[in-house]
Amino acid sequence: MAKTQQKDLLTRFQDLGAEALHKLADVPGGSKFVELANDTKTRLDEMQKKLRGLDELEKQLAAETKKAARKSSATRKPPAGGPRRETAPKPPA
Repeated sequence: MAKTQQKDLLTRFQDLGAEALHKLADVPGGSKFVELANDTKTRLDEMQKKLRGLDELEKQLAAETKKAARKSSATRKPPAGGPRRETAPKPPA
């Protein structure tokens, strides 16, 4: 029963908000405010889509970085037989 009362309350708030926006458009300068609010919503939606794209790019970059790290560690193997020592040239006998 509490859920139905809550839905009714939320529906009331929603209706009041929509009614207030309609009244705001009739107020001098109110239509510009409504336009600004709509433009802001559109811009935020576009920005949100771009940010979602960044998440995918970050995942791809992390995968490529791991791949490159594995590849570079595989190519940097130490030479077999240990470190080489340089010997001084022998004097002519």
